[in-house]
Amino acid sequence: MNFFINHFVLTNRLITFVTYIIFTMIPQIENLKYTGSDNFLLIAGPCAIENEEITLIIAERISEIANRLKIPFIFKGSYKKANRSRIDSFTGIGDEKALSILQKAAKLNNIPVITDIHSAGEAEFAANYADVLQIPAFLCRQTDLLISAANTGKAINIKKGQFLSPEAMKFAIQKVRDSGNNNIMVTERGTSFGYQDLIVDFRGIPVMQKFDVPVILDITHSLQQPNQSEGVTGGRPDLIETIARAGIAVGADGIFVETHPDPSLAKSDGANMLRLDLLEQLLEKLVALRKVVRKM
Repeated sequence: MNFFINHFVLTNRLITFVTYIIFTMIPQIENLKYTGSDNFLLIAGPCAIENEEITLIIAERISEIANRLKIPFIFKGSYKKANRSRIDSFTGIGDEKALSILQKAAKLNNIPVITDIHSAGEAEFAANYADVLQIPAFLCRQTDLLISAANTGKAINIKKGQFLSPEAMKFAIQKVRDSGNNNIMVTERGTSFGYQDLIVDFRGIPVMQKFDVPVILDITHSLQQPNQSEGVTGGRPDLIETIARAGIAVGADGIFVETHPDPSLAKSDGANMLRLDLLEQLLEKLVALRKVVRKM
């Protein structure tokens, strides 16, 4: 009898321990739902906040899908675009205006939101509106930016630079930790391949997971084709599902996807976006694949 009792206690402790490991791979963020569903984390939304109407349409639709599939979801929207190829490229509708729209999307749908910051001075300002601050890939080594973001107390998503090895990301992570903030995730978004393309090295996902952070796979920016001669970034959206399925198969903790009702009309990064009406079917496939992978 004691054997069965002890076996039951040990089994439950093991289940609790395993569950703890799984759950803690999702960052602690207010209003982040379904963290106990064992689904991957979803970061999704438009590249940039273009206007209130389109932002709220996208946020509501993704929220509906995420709620149905019980996917933890963070809505993404950049309040300004600082890294542009040409001076006449779209950079934003005004910082406070865009952030207020992002915050409205959060309140209407009861979801957390994430946005990029580009300088140390932006961190505290953006933190008044967003639940998660994102460090752009090109800026992932900027010490003052990482420290300022960490000091807000918000969760931090550091995008891996296209020029960095996965192993080198431990230093960016450590800068945030040394600033007293342990609520960190990192995002793989491809590595420069020649001058005009990116490639995803899926070995980097388990490498970065060894730093005890959730690793997200950016399935749209990984398919960018930068530095085109016309000064407008290209992309391969036809391969979004391929990259996403591979990421889930190798154990990515989440996926990052930019989406728009009509990418051809998007003011930023339309060439590599997923059309909004294709998102639900993709997520259904990924949820099913995740279940299979978790049983292996």
